[in-house]
Amino acid sequence: MKKIFLSIFSFSFLSITAQETVYPAPKQVGSTVITNATVHVGNGQVLNNASVVITNGKIAAVGTNVQIPVGATQVNGQGKHVYPGLILTTSNLGLVEIGAVRASSDLQEIGDLNPNIHSIVAYNTDSKIINTLRSNGILLANVVPQGSFVAGQSSVVQLDAWNYEDAAYQTDGGLHVYLPSLLARPSTGRFGGGSTGGAQQTPTDPVKEGLDKIEYLKSFFREAKAYHGESSHAATNIKLEAVKNLFDKKQKLYVHANTVKQMLVALDFVKEFGFDMTIVGGSDSWQIADLLKQNNVSVILGQPHSLPTLDDDDVDQPYKTAALLQKAGVTFSISDDDGQTRGRNLPFNAGTASAYGLGKEEALQAITLNAAKILGIADRTGSIEAGKDANIVISDGDILDMRTSNVIDAFIQGRKIDLTDKQKQLNERYRRKYGQKDF
Repeated sequence: MKKIFLSIFSFSFLSITAQETVYPAPKQVGSTVITNATVHVGNGQVLNNASVVITNGKIAAVGTNVQIPVGATQVNGQGKHVYPGLILTTSNLGLVEIGAVRASSDLQEIGDLNPNIHSIVAYNTDSKIINTLRSNGILLANVVPQGSFVAGQSSVVQLDAWNYEDAAYQTDGGLHVYLPSLLARPSTGRFGGGSTGGAQQTPTDPVKEGLDKIEYLKSFFREAKAYHGESSHAATNIKLEAVKNLFDKKQKLYVHANTVKQMLVALDFVKEFGFDMTIVGGSDSWQIADLLKQNNVSVILGQPHSLPTLDDDDVDQPYKTAALLQKAGVTFSISDDDGQTRGRNLPFNAGTASAYGLGKEEALQAITLNAAKILGIADRTGSIEAGKDANIVISDGDILDMRTSNVIDAFIQGRKIDLTDKQKQLNERYRRKYGQKDF
């Protein structure tokens, strides 16, 4: 009888804590204080035996000698590490659930020129992937549309929301352009598509086609500039209207490029139009770091856990690139574009960079404050400083080290969020099945 009761209780527990019943936390009211913790501010500073006061969703105070408000909820941080919420700077989160299931994918529109597409309206707050990111300390993500050329506009979301309106942290912060490879490839064989049964093929020049495409985009921007220079319009052009904020730098141009040739072409957009630009991918950005710094171009390193782009590069070059950009003074962040990990390895990508020349706190800054600066939200988040949103993570190990990282608490705008996720549920389920007692 006792075994039957325990089985019913176990089933009830799993049902109660199922991810489908994990609701967004209510707005924080009053104060919460994290005490006696090691606080990693996110700007390079580390405060030992410090406290963080959170009041009504904001960081009210941080330091080693702060006054604890009367009646505040206290969280004992003794032996724990407190970090700013991590920021995933490029992601298809909420736009794709299962890559192989077409019905669960809404990240790309047809056509090459889609500046008027807004990723935020397709963002799915019920995605099972969201909770797995939160468990690794990732509290904000930049949701990016994809496309063959001009894909549309990205928005930053906070990962504890009922719907996309609640999730929106920054709406339409940047326009994303995917540059052609500008690499000549063989017309036949493994990389050229092979034979077509003896049919005659018209020779093509991919480099010329790519440059023509880029010139077409420049012409579009010139037309847009002239359009916005007019006091009135006979008709509204929604594509031209969509890029208005690029010209007054209220919006950023994100150019997805990896090779030096692509990035040099991208710099023309800065020189001709004065855009605020960020290179996304940037695997070979270390080769022109000084030029990027000179033109105030930032970089989002898309996937450091990868092979180098060129055969002549060192095999560990992707691990070293962050340190080289840091040395050159280029503002950069680190992301996780791996389609298998779906962003959850973000802190460990930064951890790898810290083992290849980047300081530990500099690596943390690359996925917190630097990421916030690039996305244009550094006035609200990215570091544990008074006046900013209380986006905070508590771990009882080093969050950049996958061996010791263990996120035990997280707060988004002061709200303590539930860290249940599907993977934890499956882990518990099968530990029970095979008689593991320490679940």
